[in-house]
Amino acid sequence: MSLVVTGSIGIDDVQTPHGRVQGVLGGSAVYFSVSAALFGPVRLVGAVGKDFPEEHLKFLSQKNIDLQGLEIRQTSKTFRWSGNYEGDMNEARTLRVDLNVLAEKAPVIPSSFKDSRFVFLAATHPKLQQSMAAEFSKAQMILCDTRDLWIENEKAELTKLLNHVTGIVLNDGETRLFTGEHSLIKAARRILGYGPDFVIIKKGEHGAMLFTRDSIIALPGYPTEKVKDPTGAGDSFAGGLMGYLAAQGEYRIDHLPRGMAFGAITASFTIEDFSLRGIERVSRAMVDERLQRYIDMLKI
Repeated sequence: MSLVVTGSIGIDDVQTPHGRVQGVLGGSAVYFSVSAALFGPVRLVGAVGKDFPEEHLKFLSQKNIDLQGLEIRQTSKTFRWSGNYEGDMNEARTLRVDLNVLAEKAPVIPSSFKDSRFVFLAATHPKLQQSMAAEFSKAQMILCDTRDLWIENEKAELTKLLNHVTGIVLNDGETRLFTGEHSLIKAARRILGYGPDFVIIKKGEHGAMLFTRDSIIALPGYPTEKVKDPTGAGDSFAGGLMGYLAAQGEYRIDHLPRGMAFGAITASFTIEDFSLRGIERVSRAMVDERLQRYIDMLKI
């Protein structure tokens, strides 16, 4: 298995109705990597500044994550995000963003990573995602993520990116914003017309939908009673999905539904505590046990 992720590595301050944490490890590439590492090794490409806490670096090094692609830039500062959640906690309110290292040049992909067969491009500038995708000529599958910022400001580049990836994952609000369609079915069909093999639309606690040119599959979220912090849930979903797919050794579109089920499980662990506390204690056996309960729940 050769799975690589490119994306943000950051330091977060988060507040929810259940408490507040400061200076915790965050970033899309981190949530993805910790979740995907439950299924096999992960190659991480990203950059941090000289202020990146040693404890966070030690945590990552203890996981099944190859850090050859992690750049520690001595003249830079690490990406920081501060946000809070209220009410049903379905959407974060950003209080402050310091791009810092993310506003600089992209990290260099190690030559030893370029044979990766599975690639996840976390939500960064779509032009950067295009250049990253071009580096992995042996990839069987490239999945990208995006966010409303890029949809609103870089729609043309995002549309161009979709002709260079196998699939895209985005939430229901982003889907409607990108396509102008209220119906998610119509919206997904429009996105498929731009080139990808499949579209996965996340619907928060209500699960996710998979659209291909031949089928539509809807899966519920795993019913989690204890939700403390939704930060990173989407990236944990992608990590579980891609980790499972890469562990199969080859990309097959019929593997996607089970991969999404694993994504629902890894996300369900993440939201049970702040930052990575919910997922960092999880073993593969715990994932499989919860997956079985999920499968039993779906039997009709």
